[in-house]
Amino acid sequence: MSRPELIVGFTEAEAARALRADAHAGLSDTPKWLSPKWLYDARGSELFERITELDEYYPTRAEHRILQRRAMEIAEMTEVDTLVELGSGSSDKTRLLLDAMRKNETLEQFIPLDVSASALRAATDAIAVDYPELTVRGVVGDFTTGLANLPAGNARMVAFLGGTIGNLLPAERAEFLAAVRTALHPGEWLLLGTDLVKDPDRLVRAYDDAVGVTAEFNRNVLHVLNRELGADFPVAEFEHVARWNPEREWMEMRLRATRPMRVSVPELELVVDFAEGEEIGTEISAKFRLERVRDELDAAGFALHRWWTDEAGDFAASLASVR
Repeated sequence: MSRPELIVGFTEAEAARALRADAHAGLSDTPKWLSPKWLYDARGSELFERITELDEYYPTRAEHRILQRRAMEIAEMTEVDTLVELGSGSSDKTRLLLDAMRKNETLEQFIPLDVSASALRAATDAIAVDYPELTVRGVVGDFTTGLANLPAGNARMVAFLGGTIGNLLPAERAEFLAAVRTALHPGEWLLLGTDLVKDPDRLVRAYDDAVGVTAEFNRNVLHVLNRELGADFPVAEFEHVARWNPEREWMEMRLRATRPMRVSVPELELVVDFAEGEEIGTEISAKFRLERVRDELDAAGFALHRWWTDEAGDFAASLASVR
């Protein structure tokens, strides 16, 4: 059996340029920020996998339960021949969909997209072994920009799971959903996972766990800048902050300087000063209600067909088609 094809739409050189541009823009801004995409190097991805196993972190388990119950219904309703997964990582949850579509005997092609070529290669190799009847083609790219590189199919469904869409600001979500709509044809499908608004105390615990894995994950972005840009961030001297924003209904992750400091970033020819208590925004995670999901899908040109939640109402999966 030949190895699955990898389509490289985001080279290492392009990734390096994007990191430099994002870091310069964010560290020069007021307030300072860093894009959450740079949390996910190999170490960051490993830390996130550990987060998904924590007692406090419910989204992964809740979404898994939804897909366990609804995967066959999704397969029978959509009858797609091509499944596209954005930000695929290990593709674990997607196996529930693949198993259902195998039983439904319509699926011919699986196309995972991920920014990490190494993670994507491992995932595509494993899927190709377990589903030898499928054509598996991985696309190396950022899910916000890589949609133009998706291979064609006669009837496709894009799966964007894990609540990752909540990491985008409202304007970015609108742009992303419009790009998905443009990449698909009328009648093709989007399966979207969204975390739901709930008790703020539960949300804060999910993003600030007792053993500190999320704190290490958050600080990992500084390790990335130190390694890739020659920066000298004293990583341990930045405190993890997780805060619920009730007006915007999203969680905010930040890094707070515990003392005044001056950080040098040689690759950017940049020197950055921090006051004691000054924060860098690293990630938002928006939480949704049915009305917001329906309105945002509608604005992008999708019709919502199904809305499923887990038993506790913690998480939702939405199935929508292109109008």
